[in-house]
Amino acid sequence: MVRVLALLLALLAAPAFAVGYTSHPGYPAFEAKMIREHGFKAAELRSLLGQAERKDSILEAIARPAEKRLSWGEYRELFITKARIDGGVAFWRENKGALADAAKRFGVDPEVVVAIIGVETRYGGNMGSYRVIDALATLSFDYPPRSAFFGGELEQFLVMAREQGFDALQLKGSYAGAMGMGQFIPSSFRAYAVDFDGDGRADIWNSRRDAIGSVANYFNRHGWAAGAHVVDRASTVGKVAVGSMNPGLEPNTRVGDLQALGLSPGVVMPQDVIVLPLMLQTDAGPEYWLGRHNFYVITRYNRSPLYAMAVHQLSQEILAAFRQP
Repeated sequence: MVRVLALLLALLAAPAFAVGYTSHPGYPAFEAKMIREHGFKAAELRSLLGQAERKDSILEAIARPAEKRLSWGEYRELFITKARIDGGVAFWRENKGALADAAKRFGVDPEVVVAIIGVETRYGGNMGSYRVIDALATLSFDYPPRSAFFGGELEQFLVMAREQGFDALQLKGSYAGAMGMGQFIPSSFRAYAVDFDGDGRADIWNSRRDAIGSVANYFNRHGWAAGAHVVDRASTVGKVAVGSMNPGLEPNTRVGDLQALGLSPGVVMPQDVIVLPLMLQTDAGPEYWLGRHNFYVITRYNRSPLYAMAVHQLSQEILAAFRQP
């Protein structure tokens, strides 16, 4: 914690560049790469990055992501709420045709698409208030721990804006540069966003069809299996091997080996099924779960078991409420 605070103070104390980011020491190399690899003009880049603004609130926010500071119980309370469930049902009913079309084309269950958009932006109600260029420039040039990653996203963002005919100075998103109803980072946009309404470009801010199709395409491309299990509750059969819980994100443990970890599946499963043993903390104590392949697919969207569990549980609540007469 002391090291994190020291880093944050150093970042906030760094000099702000009065004329955007074109006078930043890291800018010349970025400009040269954009010219060499993507054919941008120097004047065009300087016009854009010269208007980008450093935002200290972004540096503060990225130092304390919810997935790293909250328990599962606390995280769940943020997302599994009546308002978000009711909002999901309303979103589904309002976009029933688009969700059905996406399920048919991409093979992704509608409730999962709805839950992703619900968790990310409350069904488009909160898509972020930062200019994407400000967020990505701040993190590219003034956040050394991940400057390489965000520099790549700034590169992808500028290419994306040119390809789609967007004004790079107007697009809004999150403090980390995530965009639209499904909060795609620029590299994900370029890889997975689709023009699902047929108007010639993928507009995940204003077109619900595009947002729905893009989320469904993302899940399809990452191997979602329609109708398959996502996660199952486990019970304890002895002392739990705590050190073996949460071993990464990808399923890696045979059901036949669970007893040695002190766990038993809550449903009947073949012994050779591969699962991810999870221990998630709540105020009432730990919960034990077994993630399946689809659970892993959700973590491709956000690499956190808390996030994947929230999306899954919200999707099931929305599905149950949607089916009520």
